[in-house]
Amino acid sequence: MTATLFSPLAVGPYELAHRVVMAPLTRMRASQPGNVPSAMNADYYAQRASLGGLIISEGSQISPGGQGMPATPGIHTHEQIAGWKAVTDAVHAKRGRIFLQLWHVGRISHSSHQPGGAPPCAPSAIAAAGNAFTASFERVPFETPQAIDTDLMPLLIEVYGQAAANAKDAGFDGVEIHGANGYLIEQFLQARSNRRTDQYGGSIENRTRLLLEVVEAVSAVWGSNRVGVRLSPFGIANDSGEDDPLRLYGHVIRELDRLHLAYLHLIEPRASGAGQAEVDHKNVPSAAELFRPAWSGTLIAAGNFKPETAEATLAAGHADAIAFGRLFIANPDLPERIRRGASLNPYHRPTFYGGGTEGYTDYPTLDVREAAE
Repeated sequence: MTATLFSPLAVGPYELAHRVVMAPLTRMRASQPGNVPSAMNADYYAQRASLGGLIISEGSQISPGGQGMPATPGIHTHEQIAGWKAVTDAVHAKRGRIFLQLWHVGRISHSSHQPGGAPPCAPSAIAAAGNAFTASFERVPFETPQAIDTDLMPLLIEVYGQAAANAKDAGFDGVEIHGANGYLIEQFLQARSNRRTDQYGGSIENRTRLLLEVVEAVSAVWGSNRVGVRLSPFGIANDSGEDDPLRLYGHVIRELDRLHLAYLHLIEPRASGAGQAEVDHKNVPSAAELFRPAWSGTLIAAGNFKPETAEATLAAGHADAIAFGRLFIANPDLPERIRRGASLNPYHRPTFYGGGTEGYTDYPTLDVREAAE
């Protein structure tokens, strides 16, 4: 039977009523000081929750050193856990599911975010090309990071495990490990950012080690069937990129496939860097189509999908669910709009990052529009 966006789907232990997933979306609206989710954030997620729908939260730094942008929420303090608990309660009141994305940005950070103003950390002391966000929302060139000492790697993995435990305390239904978009785990995966000579560098097997050890630590908290992983094969965001992506990501995905995770979440190359600008890269492969044969579990695809292209991807069997980002920003009731074939609100890019309710919780739903008419 051909799957559609409104076919049920098992994700780990959960039965979803539809396959319209809300992608993780950095919005830089955590309350200050402390990067704590607020009532406004709970309202935002509640608006986008639906019966049997899955939301993947915005990336949330696992530690103070993992932060890379201003006003992004964390999952490492009691106040942050309490703030996220209000969010998960609001989503569950709508009978939806929500996973927390665990995030460490590595070299994409800036010293203004780091404890004591230290340089960001990374697999190797190689600066990324491009500009960082400072704590005051300025754009400045990326700094040269400090390489993480081999002796400190177990502590990093322990921090991921603690963040996963904090997510459980906050009432999430599972967690997604962010291994995409040029952030820390992808920096370890890719040879251009990882020049280490220890057991975490060199061969593909060694460069994959951190991701697999993080998955193991997080699965020890949640069980592997409540853990997802996000990857961006062929991506170029944040000065990422691999000379031989088929070989690297083929290995990574085959190794992950052995672990019986809740899902694998792939960003399509055509949309790499879409958060910062309107992009639709041409003459690039389909990550979902290429890597589907290597993955036996649930596969979520994301990146520049429209309802009709999402349906086609499901019908072809290349993915099991589709994650929508910008369309979910502008359409809090996106699943219902797609179900009815209704028109979609346009998104307003200048309000994506930072600010208050404008462009965040003030997009109209179908019911509001119909009442106005």
